Amino acid sequence: MSRAMTTLFAAAVTAVLLVGCAGSGGLDGDLTDDWAALPAPSAFTPAAGVCHAADFTDLVSLAGYEPVDCAGPHRLETVHVGAFPAERTAAPAGGSAELRGAFAECDTRATGYVGDDWRSGRLRLSVALPNGPGWAAGSRWFRCDLTELTTVEAAATVVVRSGSLRDALKGPTGLRLGCQQTRGGAGRGVQTLTPVECGKQHDAEFVGVWRAPDKAYPTRDADWLPLYTGCRSVLARYAGVPDDATLRFRSGVVVRPPGAGRWKVGDRGVRCYLWLSDRTVTASLKGAGPVGLPVRTK
Repeated sequence: MSRAMTTLFAAAVTAVLLVGCAGSGGLDGDLTDDWAALPAPSAFTPAAGVCHAADFTDLVSLAGYEPVDCAGPHRLETVHVGAFPAERTAAPAGGSAELRGAFAECDTRATGYVGDDWRSGRLRLSVALPNGPGWAAGSRWFRCDLTELTTVEAAATVVVRSGSLRDALKGPTGLRLGCQQTRGGAGRGVQTLTPVECGKQHDAEFVGVWRAPDKAYPTRDADWLPLYTGCRSVLARYAGVPDDATLRFRSGVVVRPPGAGRWKVGDRGVRCYLWLSDRTVTASLKGAGPVGLPVRTK
């Protein structure tokens, strides 16, 4: 989605605890021969399957790395920790193949962790890397963090949650995207989507995720056409209607791609919604078929 969150990477510094002799007796005036050699800097690697009370942008040093029990209040959960090749000498640049590969690994692992595509819920996947000093000390990790959000629209804020996200999307849950009420429209397109219970009147519904090909971020009208075509196919499968020329007369479609920054590092998951621009319903249209989603005559 074009107004999606922009921050994707965070810095974590490798710190070294320097311990020396503190005794004052027996000094001989030579301050170079009575002290043990300092240990060489060591690479710090974070743990997976733990939670954090602070946003990853606040974790700027090893001293600030304080995992908490996921059963208690926290702001993010580390679902996987991967590694770049040990022989790599410099941190991967933004938009590089290495970063896209790291995001792809995090994407797969996060989906397996929650039990469905993480984009099917009010979740954000972020990738954290060591910063310069951490990299120089030998850290080669990348961390995959999931955060619960209040919405996947532009006004999203982080939810302080209790409980792990493991298997959180395996069944029905309030975390999962579902029926929506649109705002805007009337020739201006859908501006926002607000979650509602499917038993209440609504005019839109999340139908799934379409994976866009590895192309430049859409900026022109023509660039957006494949996204709409892809989401229409997702819509057809969800509603159980033919994916043919009549589909556009059954329902509109709302597409929400990731922001340009996330697209650059490999996020190609487009959230897709059906949109009934001419009516409202009071039930989910999943599997409704041609009867539930008839061809409009006007």
